[in-house]
Amino acid sequence: MTTVRHALLVLNPGRVEARAAALLVISALQGHGFRIRVASDDVEAWGANAPAGIDVVPADEHAADDTEIVVVLGGDGTILRAAERARHACIPLLTVNLGHVGFLAEAESEDIDAVVEAVVHRRWHVEERMALDIRVLDGDELLLRTWALNEVSIEKAAGARMIEVLVAIDGRPLSRWGCDGVVAATPTGSTAYAFSGGGPVVWPDVEAMLLVPLSAHALFARPLVVGPSSLICLELSGDSNAWLAADSRRTFELRGGHRVEVRRDPSPVLLARLVPAPFTDRLVAKFALPVDGWRTS
Repeated sequence: MTTVRHALLVLNPGRVEARAAALLVISALQGHGFRIRVASDDVEAWGANAPAGIDVVPADEHAADDTEIVVVLGGDGTILRAAERARHACIPLLTVNLGHVGFLAEAESEDIDAVVEAVVHRRWHVEERMALDIRVLDGDELLLRTWALNEVSIEKAAGARMIEVLVAIDGRPLSRWGCDGVVAATPTGSTAYAFSGGGPVVWPDVEAMLLVPLSAHALFARPLVVGPSSLICLELSGDSNAWLAADSRRTFELRGGHRVEVRRDPSPVLLARLVPAPFTDRLVAKFALPVDGWRTS
């Protein structure tokens, strides 16, 4: 008796090329006996031309339960959405870039056939990426608990004056920043929002967390790199009003007196890699860095 294999497909249905690539992937994997799941929100956005023969599942954290792989067609935003779907089941993401930079992606659109072959023959290795555990407290009351693969940002409300944030590391106060906001990021997120804020690029196998102030008015307001077991505490002072955003997807309104605690999440995000490739090469390719003239020994 043949065992039925299951895969979840996550895409950006608003992109013509994503829909075309999805039809190829669905047809090819179904030809190899796969049942293909697509979350209800993707099917809805796809509209009347959504393919037949797929399993429509709720758009929640259980979408990938009992699957062996999540195939993602899109840019980094689509990949972050797929990570939400795969998190509960601890299923790896195999990602095809159909966006602009696509820093998290493993393959490009011309590699669809190779991706299908890898899924069919289970030819991938798993790379673990650190995630952040994020908690918002008011005194001892827990108001929110969420997570992030890239970063959590705290930013002043639109049109509001700068916010005041008291920064503490490992239970000890560090400084008070008057700023537009603060970003706490993983090494994976070092090439995302933290990079735009002037933070360093950190290789993904480095065990660390980043803290990057945004337009801070303070004598000491440089980007910080702290250990993976550290606790970052950010407390809003006075009448500060701000918004918290985890991976720019899950948001929460903050006010003065709220405390945001950021620590390493015990559950990493799993990425499926087809071939081992140095992060340096990925960095050069994604940012089109000038390396002409380099000669190997």
